[in-house]
Amino acid sequence: MDTCEKDTPLLPAVSKALTQAANFTFHHTRQDGHWYGELVANPSLTAEYITLLYALQLPVAEPNRWISWLLSEQKPDGSWGLVPEMQGDVSMTVESYLALKVLGLSPNEPCLLTARDFILSVGGVAKVRIFTRFYLAIFGLFPWNALPELPPELILVPTSAPVSIYYMASWARDTVIPLLLISYHRPIFRLPNGRSESNDYLDELWCMPAAKVVAYSPGLWDLWKTDLTGLFFAGADKILHGIGGLMRSYSPIRSYARRKCVSWALEHQEEEGGWGGIFPPMYGGVLALFLEGFPLCSDPVRRGLEATEGFLWSDGVGKRMQGCISPMWDTILMSIGLLDAGLPGDHPSVQKSRIKARQQLGPHGDWRVLRPHIRAGRFSFEYFHVWKPDTNDTAAAVLAMVKQDPTSMGSTPVLYALQWILGMQNPDAGWGAFDYTNDKLFFNKIPFSDMEAMCDPSTADVTGRILEAFGLLLQAKGKHTVPGELQGAMIVSSTRALHYLSSEQEPTGAWYGRWGVNYIYGTSNVLCGLAYFNTKERIYNGVQEQIQSGLHWLVSTQNPDGGWGETVETYRHPNLAGHGLSTASQTSWALMGLLAHLPPTDPAIRRGIQYLLQNQASKEGCPGESWHETAFTGTGFPNYYYMRYSFYSHYFPIMALGRYARLMECKVSKDVDLDKI
Repeated sequence: MDTCEKDTPLLPAVSKALTQAANFTFHHTRQDGHWYGELVANPSLTAEYITLLYALQLPVAEPNRWISWLLSEQKPDGSWGLVPEMQGDVSMTVESYLALKVLGLSPNEPCLLTARDFILSVGGVAKVRIFTRFYLAIFGLFPWNALPELPPELILVPTSAPVSIYYMASWARDTVIPLLLISYHRPIFRLPNGRSESNDYLDELWCMPAAKVVAYSPGLWDLWKTDLTGLFFAGADKILHGIGGLMRSYSPIRSYARRKCVSWALEHQEEEGGWGGIFPPMYGGVLALFLEGFPLCSDPVRRGLEATEGFLWSDGVGKRMQGCISPMWDTILMSIGLLDAGLPGDHPSVQKSRIKARQQLGPHGDWRVLRPHIRAGRFSFEYFHVWKPDTNDTAAAVLAMVKQDPTSMGSTPVLYALQWILGMQNPDAGWGAFDYTNDKLFFNKIPFSDMEAMCDPSTADVTGRILEAFGLLLQAKGKHTVPGELQGAMIVSSTRALHYLSSEQEPTGAWYGRWGVNYIYGTSNVLCGLAYFNTKERIYNGVQEQIQSGLHWLVSTQNPDGGWGETVETYRHPNLAGHGLSTASQTSWALMGLLAHLPPTDPAIRRGIQYLLQNQASKEGCPGESWHETAFTGTGFPNYYYMRYSFYSHYFPIMALGRYARLMECKVSKDVDLDKI
């Protein structure tokens, strides 16, 4: 019996699994046809929302449900962490402790006693990150003079200067502008024990409560010996601290800068009321406008608060805040999954998703500052995010639209999306997510940036997805194709991007994953992107070697159970790349990368498919079946912020199984008499 005959018995099981997965998908379709799953994050977001409401003297509805969720996330040692599988984090724990305390828990409750013990064991409140210092400072729990100086005049720096706000990543820019105003006002809000610039409400968490002015960066002498860029910014910060005190009383320039910050915030407020599509700028935007004199009942503040409420998630465990929401991303990827599984493009479930209708063609967008002349045709991650669309969602939307209707290749939505993507390619030939040439990595050296997430440079995973979209369009033949001029532009762009990917490949053969954990994600995206460029008709120089090295790495990291897994620790310790307990999402990524180049009968692919089949299960109260996953496989900021997309463990397995089935059915039709199976 040949290999193909051994594999054909898997097809009925794969077909059944896809049917069950489709039933689960249909059950979770929103009324208007889109999909949106919870984006699980760390507890700091929930804690910050609770303390924001408290600062503004707004009621926290159903406090016990917030308490319930926060306590469900607490680790046995009393801490809270970035992800469940990592050790506790002092910043997460201090913020959660404060939220629980203002919600009414006594510091003598066992849960807070164990949290206090953990916090003190790692150095106390003095060890928290810069962002946590800000959140504490607004209550007088951390001295304002122990935070970096953030002058409002930063908004006045022209784009011709390398320190312009438009060379910060979109998420950093959206967060920094309101913080400029908050830092100027240095508010002190009331806590249950009163209002004080040196409030002792959390003194039990300080190792040395009398010494709260804690340095936030190494000393100048240490920086002189190790980091001259850091030395420059630390020196500038000290100068700004001196000037800031003088200008805080009155300065025409500062007043003008504040007005510019307010105007920027009002202009960038999305239709639904939020800023930036993520919670931190929304927190900052509401607070900054309130401090600038906008009452709670004013339209901008009211809409901002309503937008934060739209990020809330509630279930039997309790209530919590999401860092962002992913309806567009979920809808695009779920549609691709269903189409890969064989659902026809005219099926009502795919038709109702209406991806084309969600394309943004309007004039808004910070990307226009540096790319003013390219055509708009982009997609975003969320419901409302006209100021910050991204190349990753746009490329995925192209894949979904063309897979749904191959005749749409020359349609206006596809052509506009392609033109926007082409215009956003960086000089290094890769693509970032939101911005053009957003690679001024020295921003990560400023004292404010202790999360190393101030820039949005080119990444291999985004570039790989874009090449996958280009390849799908370039391989088309017949009358439904992209116009010749645009085809030529894609070929030139792709050739440059291939050189970029070659420079980014690790010695192991893997590629780094900026937006998913980690090397499995990056390698899968790139391998899928390289598929077209390694066909018999068109073999690009060096691509075969890149592919073989990437395939070898993926196969070498397969777990004994047939799956693949990798932990967030790989961002801190790259030597752990490809190692971790198997997950459905990461197994699916690996399989898609392999299926793009290897025959479906390959032993590694077969074992991976079997892993997915064996781990599909029903969920209580839901028709159909899916895959259970607790690991965080989405990345916001490496080392500092991770996410668990609730649907990652569903639509990615559908894609992998669907692509396997399509290849195997083709293989079977050639090699096996179906009547004898």
